[in-house]
Amino acid sequence: MNKIVLIGCGNVGMSYAYALLNQNTNVNELVLIDLNKERVIGEVMDLNHCLSFAPNKIDIKAGSYKDCKDATMVVIAAGANQEKGETRMDLIHKNSKIFKDIVTKVMDSGFDGIFLIATNPLDVMTYLTWKYSNLSTNKIIGTGTSLDTARLRYMIANKLKINPKNVHAYVIGEHGDSEFVPWSNANIGLQNIKDYLNKNELNEIYLDVKNAAYEIIDRKGATYYGIGMCLVRITNAILNNENSIITVSTYDKDNNIFIGLPVIINKRGVKDRININLTEEEKNKLQNSIKFIKEAILKL
Repeated sequence: MNKIVLIGCGNVGMSYAYALLNQNTNVNELVLIDLNKERVIGEVMDLNHCLSFAPNKIDIKAGSYKDCKDATMVVIAAGANQEKGETRMDLIHKNSKIFKDIVTKVMDSGFDGIFLIATNPLDVMTYLTWKYSNLSTNKIIGTGTSLDTARLRYMIANKLKINPKNVHAYVIGEHGDSEFVPWSNANIGLQNIKDYLNKNELNEIYLDVKNAAYEIIDRKGATYYGIGMCLVRITNAILNNENSIITVSTYDKDNNIFIGLPVIINKRGVKDRININLTEEEKNKLQNSIKFIKEAILKL
């Protein structure tokens, strides 16, 4: 039986829960936890009223940290939101305190499953989850650059008028301002993307991807649908033992940080990392991203 405990029932958490309910999934039980207990009860009622039209029967209920003991996965979407004018890294001190409390309570329950993290600054929060939990690194996964990659593929596909599923390109590095696209590894079908788009067009797409969150926050206050879908995609890759390649925040043992890279995901969590051949320029960009995350961790 696959039991998911969702901690944090704000926009991101509930976008995940609702997207989960609308897809074929192997989730049998979904438990919601939030400081606002009345809201949780209301969210549970609202979700349960969807079950008549959902593709699968999921037992949805309000719970407590005791429910984490036998959970397959704990998904954390709790924390302060990114406000207008803030970067993801501006949230580091607020959310590090929140995470210490959350992860400690989860581990006190006897939890030994997989953590999936969606809170910003994503790579730092994923790292802190590992430090606070002492679980093996394959069981700690952040959403990483999965959302940035989804945005990238949409924008390329929209420009070239093709299906985004035929765009094979990734955003890697920090989920934030130092992220980048290794264009040398980006393909449309089997053909390199540089045969379709020139340097200026590629750079324009990259900037649109990097600034997408800021634009959405400026217009509607927060981003949540996209990350909700990414959480479901990663959840299904784990529960279905897919061995799928997704860019998540994963442990980089050479630098002792978590950073967005393509990895193979299955029921164990992260099975293996995909090695990427980067140009010298791309290697420098990756090192810059690594440095940025390291400096952020040192601030704590």
